[in-house]
Amino acid sequence: MPISPIDGCSAEHWSDVKTIISQSIASISEIPFSITLVSDADDIGVIQKRIVQNIYDCDVIVCDVSCKNANVMFELGMRLAFDKPTVIIKDDVTEYSFDTGIIEHISYPRDLRFGKIVSFKEILASKVLATYRNSQNDKDHSTFLKNFGTFEVASIKREKLSPDQAIMSAVSDLSDQINALRHIVLRRDRPVLTRSAAKRDGDMAEIARFIDREVRGAGDSQRKEHSMSSIFEYIEDTFDLRSIFSTREEARDWVQERVIQAVKEQRRDKLAEANNS
Repeated sequence: MPISPIDGCSAEHWSDVKTIISQSIASISEIPFSITLVSDADDIGVIQKRIVQNIYDCDVIVCDVSCKNANVMFELGMRLAFDKPTVIIKDDVTEYSFDTGIIEHISYPRDLRFGKIVSFKEILASKVLATYRNSQNDKDHSTFLKNFGTFEVASIKREKLSPDQAIMSAVSDLSDQINALRHIVLRRDRPVLTRSAAKRDGDMAEIARFIDREVRGAGDSQRKEHSMSSIFEYIEDTFDLRSIFSTREEARDWVQERVIQAVKEQRRDKLAEANNS
């Protein structure tokens, strides 16, 4: 079932739906079911691993496909692939999905009207009990998959671990999760210099050096005339300015600022030489 706001239903709405489902299953006196979400666990670990394990292990799963939440539909698909006992419910606003519409759905009112909810809780409790008993008494019981042919049902490999191995496995899972979070934080906080950005900075530095040489008269003798237009024309012919600047105007403004800066530096240097002589 969803737990976050979706399709006009608040988080509080889904909390109320969870309570209704829990009360319904708790009313089954014949078998004392333990009621949890597939994401629940007593220990700390990787939540995705826990969800998959619980989807496989649970005796019966009640899946609320209301609003067709993507995560819920994916988890339902896994449960059906395991061909384990499943009861599907939905509100009376959500339409049936094409692939799972052939499976019986128990409907409840989205507005959670008391009278209809009382009836829904009774029907759900009866269906959960019957589904569980059928799965225990019929070795060929199938919620979905075997109705279409003979398949090798998916399973999860189980390994027996000593207490020390179990602890080390849990520590390893936590370490992997912490490292993954650390990498996310580092990628977010650290500025990334891409190859294209590095090339751009290198080209701009080379252009600046060329301007300094031209202004100081140390460039090619054929380009002694270091007017703004001649300098910019040469730079435009030599460098791919489109990969460095957004527009031609931006490139020309930057070159002009650099020429002015180089002229000022040249004058300052000449003035310093004159004072020292």
